[in-house]
Amino acid sequence: MAEERKRTRRANGESAIYLGADGRWHARVPMGYKDDGTPYRRHLTRPTRKELVDEVRRLEKQRDEGSARQPGKPWTVAKWLEHWVENIAKPVVSENTYAGYEVAVRVHLVPGIGRHRIDRLEPEHLESLYRRMQSAGSKAGTAHQAHRTARTALGEAVRRGHAAKNAAALAKPPRMEEEENEVEPYSVDEVQSLLLEVNKRRNSARWMLALALGLRQGETLGLRWSDVDLDNEYLKLRRNRLRPKYEHGCGEAAPCGRKAGYCPARVQVRRETKNTKSRAGRRAVPLPGPLVVMLRSHREAQARERATAGNLWTESEYVFTKPLGGPLSPNTDYHDWKRLLDDAGVRDGRLHDARHTAGTVLMLLGVPDRVIDQIMGWEPGGAARMRARYLHVTDPMLKEAARKIERAIWGAPENPAVDKDQDNEA
Repeated sequence: MAEERKRTRRANGESAIYLGADGRWHARVPMGYKDDGTPYRRHLTRPTRKELVDEVRRLEKQRDEGSARQPGKPWTVAKWLEHWVENIAKPVVSENTYAGYEVAVRVHLVPGIGRHRIDRLEPEHLESLYRRMQSAGSKAGTAHQAHRTARTALGEAVRRGHAAKNAAALAKPPRMEEEENEVEPYSVDEVQSLLLEVNKRRNSARWMLALALGLRQGETLGLRWSDVDLDNEYLKLRRNRLRPKYEHGCGEAAPCGRKAGYCPARVQVRRETKNTKSRAGRRAVPLPGPLVVMLRSHREAQARERATAGNLWTESEYVFTKPLGGPLSPNTDYHDWKRLLDDAGVRDGRLHDARHTAGTVLMLLGVPDRVIDQIMGWEPGGAARMRARYLHVTDPMLKEAARKIERAIWGAPENPAVDKDQDNEA
């Protein structure tokens, strides 16, 4: 027993294992160096030597792989998430991505799991949070956003050695219901009904760019006249309009008592646009003849508005502006879309459903995949996945497939009159 208690000198980097006076087995595992350069050793204790040796080997493996917790006071989940979102994520991601991260951290993750130590967080803690979120009324998509944020943040913690595992990568997010993901593109009849109503409205070309070419909201609202070549019938997409973000400008001495966005002296703290980050997003898109006519008419109408407004006009070079110039707000644009659907008597839908509609129409017209990818702005590596998500098999397409099978197998004669009627229904 005396020999077992005796500590022998070991080589640098080798763990020391010994039986302590308390009757338990102890180990000192070299883990590297602290910030001040002094050696850092982890102390472990177990009731038996075998248990201790197993734990020492596990810790040494983590150390050698670079996944062991670093010296110093362990992070809580709340402290790490707040540090990560402001100091690690914010400088390198887009404003919109940061906004999503910040909301997930502040509203869901910190209140839900913030008190846990980051190195003791378990997948079950996150799964419990997702269930509580849904019980409180959050949609599965909101829980998924919190899950993706946690997985990214904790992955960075593991990479830096603050935790040995990424609990969010092991946790199972809630199942997304099929109807939540299902998108039904607008039919040709619905698009034509929208077109009739669009022609009565200001900024009419804005909506046809969405329905005919599938431009994203940010791409359309960020479009400038220098990006549009009406003579050669194409436009270039280079930037996205960002959602405005405001801070109070009223001052603490005389607060207005309103939310920052409604403060009379509000200050815009987010830039208006950002350049498209992907090569596929920076693209040239051909303009159909009717859209060229609509854009020419729109440019003339905008010139008349500018002349009428005089000094009240805010010069901005945007294709689509407010009545007195200046860029359109994405929020105002969204509500205009909802009013358009209502006035046209068309079923309710997201603005992004117009993009699904445009992609499906391109497929119906037999446009080659490569050209669809160019118009829609999809990266080559993920284009097949995006086509599967956005291009929808419609009833007319299924009926046409059934007619082809009938002709091939049963030798049914073609009936041009019937086919023509069915095509008109499509």
